[in-house]
Amino acid sequence: MTRRQKVYEGKAKILYRGQAPGTLVQYFKDDTTAFNRKKFDVIEGKGVINNFISSHIMQKLGDIGIPTHFIKRMNMREQLIHETQMIPLEVVVRNIAAGSLCKRLGLEEGKPLPRPLIEYYYKNDDLDDPLVSDEHILIFEWANTFELNAMITMALRINDFLSGLMAGVSLKLVDFKIEFGRLHGPDEDDVQIILADEISPDSCRLWDAITNEVLDKDRFRRDMGQVKESYQEVARRLGVLPDGVVLGRMDPVISPDEEPETP
Repeated sequence: MTRRQKVYEGKAKILYRGQAPGTLVQYFKDDTTAFNRKKFDVIEGKGVINNFISSHIMQKLGDIGIPTHFIKRMNMREQLIHETQMIPLEVVVRNIAAGSLCKRLGLEEGKPLPRPLIEYYYKNDDLDDPLVSDEHILIFEWANTFELNAMITMALRINDFLSGLMAGVSLKLVDFKIEFGRLHGPDEDDVQIILADEISPDSCRLWDAITNEVLDKDRFRRDMGQVKESYQEVARRLGVLPDGVVLGRMDPVISPDEEPETP
């Protein structure tokens, strides 16, 4: 085994330097956090499920012309991705009132919104990811006007696609959080805004279309139990887990910091 060069470790993923220039390996952990790490647990197998779900969705988005950092799924827990300069924003698209929107505005949870609502949050754990406006984004130069418009356009296209994808498996897409990065080309002015990070039950609110049963990270936030089973149900409906896979240790017994030997 050889040691990998760790580039970054977040709450749910680790990034390692890829073998090809301009690539990274994204490793999905089983760590589960809420409220900026104030709540923590390890849910065995969650990283595997999120890897399969996010790989599937990223591939589908690429097929309809949304540029993403995704190159391929490498194994049970890892993806090969393009290295990007991340924009320090979380872009949230809301279709149904839930979560912090209800708390801030006193709305009834479950109330459909007349059209998708886009919100921006500045990524800073020390500040609890505060809600910001487009004026904040432009004034503090987190993104320029062209980049912001590109993110808005892609966010709405992603929402349209995901809403249809989830409806097809009897799920409501309540809201979701996405992140974007800058993909730099060979020329200094060759910069493309692309979708990065992940799309999974960690970053989406998903309810059963008939019963409104919660099938996402809110089960962990609210101590509802059966978090792993709910993630598995989403993966089952999307048809992304291979037959016979059982939650638990489904990948080679190696340290995430070690690279498997090439056969």
